[in-house]
Amino acid sequence: GRPDMAPFKFIDRISRGLEIQQFGDGSSSRDYTYISDIVDGVVRSIDRPHPYEIFNLGKGDGTSLKEFIDLVQKHTGKNAIIKQLPDQPGDVPYTCADVSKAQRMLGYKAQ
Repeated sequence: GRPDMAPFKFIDRISRGLEIQQFGDGSSSRDYTYISDIVDGVVRSIDRPHPYEIFNLGKGDGTSLKEFIDLVQKHTGKNAIIKQLPDQPGDVPYTCADVSKAQRMLGYKAQ
């Protein structure tokens, strides 16, 4: 991920006791994925006889913003100082990779 994205910002700010901005009620979800899972999926696609196939790789399951903030609090041992703001225009409530093809054809499974 990039340092300007929420995961890095939230971990940094919560661990330092600084306020975070939460857009919406915390119910929006994203498909956070470990880099090692993506590497596994790429390697699996190279090792298979599937020429010219496109595979979606990701966790395949959303994590809500509220769940993510709770995890950061748990692992940093600090309570988040949250400034709740209205939803951002154009932001979608849920994004998630459909990994069913990669599961079926590659045996892919995110950890």
